[in-house]
Amino acid sequence: MILPFKFRDETEKSDKPSPPLDVSVAFPQATAASVFPPSVSDYYRFDDLLSPEEKTLRMKVREFMEKEVAPIMAEYWEKAEFPFQILPKLADLGIAGFNTEGYGSPGLSITTSAIANAEIARVDASCSTFLLVHSVGMLTIASCGSEEQKQKYLPSLAQLKTIACWALTEPEYGSDASAVNTTARKVEGGWIIDGQKRWIGNSTFADVLVIFARNTTTNQINGYIVKKNSPGLEATKIANKIGVRIVQNGDILLKNVFVPDEDRLPGLNSFLDTNKVLAVSRVMVAWQPIGISMGVYDMCLRYLKERKQFGAPLAAFQLNQQKLSLMLGNIQAMTLVGWRLCKLYDKGKMTPGHASLGKSWITLRARETVALGRELLGGNGILADFHVAKAFCDMEPIYTYEGTYDINSLVTGREITGFASFKAPGMSKQSRL
Repeated sequence: MILPFKFRDETEKSDKPSPPLDVSVAFPQATAASVFPPSVSDYYRFDDLLSPEEKTLRMKVREFMEKEVAPIMAEYWEKAEFPFQILPKLADLGIAGFNTEGYGSPGLSITTSAIANAEIARVDASCSTFLLVHSVGMLTIASCGSEEQKQKYLPSLAQLKTIACWALTEPEYGSDASAVNTTARKVEGGWIIDGQKRWIGNSTFADVLVIFARNTTTNQINGYIVKKNSPGLEATKIANKIGVRIVQNGDILLKNVFVPDEDRLPGLNSFLDTNKVLAVSRVMVAWQPIGISMGVYDMCLRYLKERKQFGAPLAAFQLNQQKLSLMLGNIQAMTLVGWRLCKLYDKGKMTPGHASLGKSWITLRARETVALGRELLGGNGILADFHVAKAFCDMEPIYTYEGTYDINSLVTGREITGFASFKAPGMSKQSRL
């Protein structure tokens, strides 16, 4: 019986070991151990591109996820509840707040953060989404907040002693994210926030809510820090999701919520400032499907080697090998595109079109990969216990959030053609996007 929650590498021994792989003909100086990397999905040895520190963190995160999260993820996914008991050990990894330096944050590069995010998603997409949303909140405060705000909020957020959420999307505006209806009205000593937000991850238990609202004086989108239990603030869980069920997405109602002047983010004065955060966020989201695909492939390869039909392992059949090869090729391409995005960002050369193409194309390929994985497991491919079905469902919201495939394609299309096509032909008013 295959233990559905265990992600065993090819290098581990099975009950009936296969004959040694003879690679001496093609690689005279090589051994099987040196040809194939520790992770079976890393076929082109992406690991060789990483620094020793990045490799160490990658394996540290992998060990934590396999030991602490994998055994319980199917149960919590089924119940659509968040496993708060994992937070202390998750905090010990020191990976909260990607690309955020100082104030208790680890100061990881975007590449290191992306690798860690992929390793979390390899086992559970919901956990990676939780951390991503939290880290985007931290990044917004770090890049747009005052010195006092950074000192006040970031240290406890970095240690996961407090949790953040990031609230931009509204019930009436998803893809047209700049058309924010939530308002911020200036009053003595602060601001009055009125409006609604939807699909906000972590919102039902977040201690710090980064809220985007339209300044009624300037008509520009500004950012505000709203604290948990503020009078007039209400967050309600969205039920009946088919994917990332562990993530607590919520509807937020803000009714006459007072925010003091010291909690207005001084560096967030328009949607252009918001877009700078979104660009980093899209790079990180692009690494989620990479991790998901890695986990699906690892599980499928193990399954096909162990399960027998018609007197032979399923891995021995041509159709299955063809599907595995396609999945593996997708993972290599996705990984290298994600890696290149990080390097472009580090050099200050990444454009919104780059980030959008990376997110849209990677999620498209990952969607194909997890669908093939679901096919390979047959009937077991619809059981959450075997990871693949859960990953199949989790890919759908990731394909959609942080810009749908279509919207991200249009962002890239605008950049390469010079024409914005977010509105139907003949519409007089251009989108603010």
